[in-house]
Amino acid sequence: MTARTPAQTGTPATEAPDRRRWRAFAVAVTVASITILDLTKVNVALPSIETALGAASTELQLVVSGYVLTFGLTLVPMGRLGDQRSRRTLFLVGLALFTLTSLVCALATTSTMLLVGRLVQGIAAGIQMPQVLGLVQQLFTGAERGRAFGIFGAVIGLSTAFGPTLGGFLIAVGGEQDGWRWIFWLNVPLALLAMLLAARLLPRDPAGRDRERAPLQLDPVGVVLLGLTVLALLAPFLLTTGSPDDDPRRWWSLLAAAALGTLLVAWERHYALTGRVPLIPFRLLRIPSFRNGTLLATAYFAALPAIFLLTTLFLQDGLGLQPVYAGMVSIGFALASALTSWYSGNLVNRLGRPLVVAGLAVVAVVVLGLAAVAHWVDAAAAPFVMAGVLLVGGLGGGAVISPNQTLTLAEVPVQDGGLAGSMGQLGQRIGTAVGTAVGLSLFYSTVYAGPADGDTVTVYQAAYDRGMIAVGFFVLLALAAGVADLRGRRTRSAQPAH
Repeated sequence: MTARTPAQTGTPATEAPDRRRWRAFAVAVTVASITILDLTKVNVALPSIETALGAASTELQLVVSGYVLTFGLTLVPMGRLGDQRSRRTLFLVGLALFTLTSLVCALATTSTMLLVGRLVQGIAAGIQMPQVLGLVQQLFTGAERGRAFGIFGAVIGLSTAFGPTLGGFLIAVGGEQDGWRWIFWLNVPLALLAMLLAARLLPRDPAGRDRERAPLQLDPVGVVLLGLTVLALLAPFLLTTGSPDDDPRRWWSLLAAAALGTLLVAWERHYALTGRVPLIPFRLLRIPSFRNGTLLATAYFAALPAIFLLTTLFLQDGLGLQPVYAGMVSIGFALASALTSWYSGNLVNRLGRPLVVAGLAVVAVVVLGLAAVAHWVDAAAAPFVMAGVLLVGGLGGGAVISPNQTLTLAEVPVQDGGLAGSMGQLGQRIGTAVGTAVGLSLFYSTVYAGPADGDTVTVYQAAYDRGMIAVGFFVLLALAAGVADLRGRRTRSAQPAH
């Protein structure tokens, strides 16, 4: 009988002592935070980039959402490749590419150069992120895994919420003309240091030699079909700026996405019937906790980045706040979510899905609160009151990301950890792209339609309202997924064991 490796059994590798495992995790989760920071810290730099490089509105939209697109396109194949080969090697490759592309973005002399750098930077992020989640599955089990995902969720929450603050601070230090370059320069020394630590601390796959002898099963047709499906799905959202010049024909792309998605499902089923390993194992989607948790995360990440982006735009463009101060409004959310995420990671094995549902309910109330503040609070006091409301939102938000991550992957086999994690991350990136595009479209379409001689604050209040309606819809969708999973768990637990 062949002995099973630690990665196959789900137990931590014996050659990686407890302290070394946590050090490896610290390096991996720090790199994950750098990639997530780049999703939000660039938002506050868009006006500066427009001034410095003369970027058009579509180019500015793609600087943000193009990164999300290539990030999402790369996740699933790299998750599969990491599961079959070496997660450590792919992590280092992705990190090296992220360093190089950050340098390209920092030195960009044209908007085209910046856009290309951002697109490839997204690919680099998509290479390394699945390896982080796969390593957590490989190194930890039981309560330790919940604790690890708690820290991971805290870091991701901090990165998502703190990004605008950091971006605004760097612009203030570097100046309106070139301060945006500091956003990318900061990545270079951080990533180089992380590469040195990762090469030293990340564990080598104990089954690496066996995997290198085994034939690689990457399903190239599935990779192409998945990429085309995601591209067709996201393209109309990525090209939506809210400007009257937006081409309505872009929405026909959604029909192509539906057709390609149907073809992808048919191909993957056929591929599995031939005895080969498909890119997307639909057996994972038959696990209720994984399916519901992935839907919840997709809807929640459609809402969360849009909250910060819309609030920042309202404060900057509507109330005339400087980028650094507009970004500081989200600090309370970042700190509160980090605290509750850590606690929630320790509580999730005991409280389960109700913890996530409660957190989402708090976030739903906060969305209403932010819209009310924009309307009813004096402009001078609004930033401070919004900061207080977001602080409460952080208390609820911290109970969503990390507990949901733990519950979503709890029943997934460890050998599929990287792939399952990358499928969840793909959902999050799709959610981010769709939520940001919908929110921005509603926001800017209202601004463009406003009377030229109208009161600026009133116009931006209406724009903020419309954007937050979309945010509220996505939060309610996440809440519905959480309630459905909770009810399903209770139904299954009430059934007699066979």
